[in-house]
Amino acid sequence: MDRTKQETHRPGALKQTNKQHKTGRHRSKSAINNEQKGKQNITKVWKHLRKNLGKDARRHQLSQIRRKRREEILIQKRNLSGFNSVPHLISIIPLRSDTDVQDIISIIKSIDETANIATSPSGVIHIGIPRFKQRFSIIVPLVSNVLATLDSAKVANTILFVNSVKSEIDHTKKEVIDDWGKEIIVSCLAQGLPATIVAVHNIQKLHVKKRQEYKQSVQSTVSKWIPEEKIFELNTAADCLNILRRAASQKQRSVVYRDKRPHLLAEKFSFKNNGGSSDFGTLSITGHLRGSYLSVNNLIHIPGFGDFQMSHIEASDDPYPIERKNRSEAEMDDETSTRILQIADIEDQESLESENIPDSMDAEQTWPTEEELVEAAAKMKKKIVKIVPKGTSEYQAAWIPDEDADILSTDSEDYMSMEEVRSVDSDKNLEDDEEYETITISEAPLDEEHYDQDIDMLEEKQAMEKLKEAKLDAQFPDEVDTPQDILAKTRFQKYRGLESFRTSPWDPKENLPVDYARIFQFKNFDRTRKRIYKEREDEGGIQPGSYLTIHILRVSSETFKAFAMTENQPLVVFGLLPYEKKMSLLNIVLKHSNNDVQSIKSKDRLVFQCGFRRFAACPIFSQHTNGTKHKYERYFHPDSTIVASMYAPIIFPPCPTLCYIEDKNGKLELIATGSVLSCNPDRIVVKRAVLSGHPYKVNKKSAVVRFMFFYREDIEWFKPVELRTKYGRRGHIKESLGTHGHMKCVFNGQLKSQDTILMNLYKRVFPKWTYEPLFLTQPSCQPEIMHVE
Repeated sequence: MDRTKQETHRPGALKQTNKQHKTGRHRSKSAINNEQKGKQNITKVWKHLRKNLGKDARRHQLSQIRRKRREEILIQKRNLSGFNSVPHLISIIPLRSDTDVQDIISIIKSIDETANIATSPSGVIHIGIPRFKQRFSIIVPLVSNVLATLDSAKVANTILFVNSVKSEIDHTKKEVIDDWGKEIIVSCLAQGLPATIVAVHNIQKLHVKKRQEYKQSVQSTVSKWIPEEKIFELNTAADCLNILRRAASQKQRSVVYRDKRPHLLAEKFSFKNNGGSSDFGTLSITGHLRGSYLSVNNLIHIPGFGDFQMSHIEASDDPYPIERKNRSEAEMDDETSTRILQIADIEDQESLESENIPDSMDAEQTWPTEEELVEAAAKMKKKIVKIVPKGTSEYQAAWIPDEDADILSTDSEDYMSMEEVRSVDSDKNLEDDEEYETITISEAPLDEEHYDQDIDMLEEKQAMEKLKEAKLDAQFPDEVDTPQDILAKTRFQKYRGLESFRTSPWDPKENLPVDYARIFQFKNFDRTRKRIYKEREDEGGIQPGSYLTIHILRVSSETFKAFAMTENQPLVVFGLLPYEKKMSLLNIVLKHSNNDVQSIKSKDRLVFQCGFRRFAACPIFSQHTNGTKHKYERYFHPDSTIVASMYAPIIFPPCPTLCYIEDKNGKLELIATGSVLSCNPDRIVVKRAVLSGHPYKVNKKSAVVRFMFFYREDIEWFKPVELRTKYGRRGHIKESLGTHGHMKCVFNGQLKSQDTILMNLYKRVFPKWTYEPLFLTQPSCQPEIMHVE
């Protein structure tokens, strides 16, 4: 008997469908079960391999972890503050420009009768306190010198900010810290702030009832930058003792860029000329080594001097012990005998070469044959006059189509040389106005008594025009007027259209400038940075905490004389990591921090302090965004964040950066702070030019547009480029109408008569080679103690 298969019910089109349960942004339990499909978590499989500890065992394990961590901290403190350790370095920075620094130094020197107090030849005060079993080194930079203050803060373990009360009138003022104090706190905080202490000096000049109120006002002011900081008093020796006890016991803050590199503060130094007519000599610097391990084969950097090689390193006993030792000078000389630790090896020593030497024949092919030379000589008998962008070479001009070119024979009277053609082209302003700038020669400082008589009206007009251009760029970014005297395809010959700024490809190796042959590039910058940091910890060298003397080769005598005539200028030495001498394209993230300064134009000269290095450059600005392409910014507006790109030595991040602008008097004004982003020459900075047009006749989705172009040839040339409007419409050019620049365009929606049609054009821009290291070349005054051989 045949069995027939039962037919299942099939729902029709009118089948009822119930609403799904709304689970919100999360998946429902049924959805999770359907996705897992019976799979079990892998952690449950290996659960039996883990040993389950009981309550007492877990408590014992936690106590062992705490004990181990406590021992590590104690060992670290003993190494930092023991008898044979490096002294705790304190930098005293006044928060008022009228602070009496000598009064503070006299209080410090009268701290204790049993203390061993000595002053090094460079002005560093050493204090050894036997009952604390600790040593302290105190340095006081010049109040009005920003760079000297920053150098002392770079190497200090603790910064002591001192606010001085001059009279009873100071209490009635709203601001207890002047402009100098605010500037130096912001600068120290931006470059990396170690442990800090805030003290008030001469508070006894105030009434007893007003002292606490004044301390609270100082604390509320300082808390904007250093929150939850207790205010100490610095009036007596007991107050100074409390501050030193606080400096030795408080938690130390780590400054990464400083701890990754060996550094040294000069206790004493001497210069020995090589003899003869040479302007170079050997500089010997003695001090305590801090930071990481130092190798004699590595390079060092001295702010204000430059990068140098070392010949050898000597070690000697520390002449500043904790307790006083009553011994003769002969015994002291015997104990301070030096011994050589390392001698430089010529084969392993790093080179001072910072630039790559490009090969001019690298891109050449085989040598031309005789027939090619004869043919080239025949072609040289006639000259072709072309309209090309300013700065185009003869080789580049040969590849430009010569449809409208005039061929002139060398025998004719109308013959023009290439220099004359360039002079004619320069009068037509074929290149961007932004590519060139007017440099004003700095004059002598203005006399305040005759201010109105000596004012430069030309400079005032230029500043006003620059301010107008900055406001116009902020209101209408990147909009450029189409020239009417020349073709737009000639004016924007280096530009191209992109279908999508984010996803359209752009070859980073395309049309690179000649300066790219002089720089160095890493295949993977982040991986190289991690490898160098790891190798530096493992390779070893001279251990930090040693009292040593380094001998530096080929130091300029003029630079040393300029430094010798600078008062209270600390001499700081930093060890360089591998490759930090080589030149590359440095990218720095900057945030505008001064709202009083007007907008800064791209390619303006700025002064940078990147960690331990100071230099001047003319960077280009770009947006700090993700992606492979970054839009060029013509101005650095206030309250904005940009990326500055320039040719500079390689610096491995993290590394804080300070950006200054220099006025005519040579005074530096802080305008931005940030950090090093990378050293990537493949960062594509794209400049955008926006051409605008207006609808003449509108018919739903199509319109006749005018004032974008003025020649029929330009419309045909830019026909493939996509159009957009300020109201969000997209379109393209369909055809040209007439000969005066009218064109018919089609859009993806209804176009309004008040809308504006835009066309985006892009080209890649590169910085100029404007790197300029800053040296000490302007001496001011002679220090108290100086030893020159």
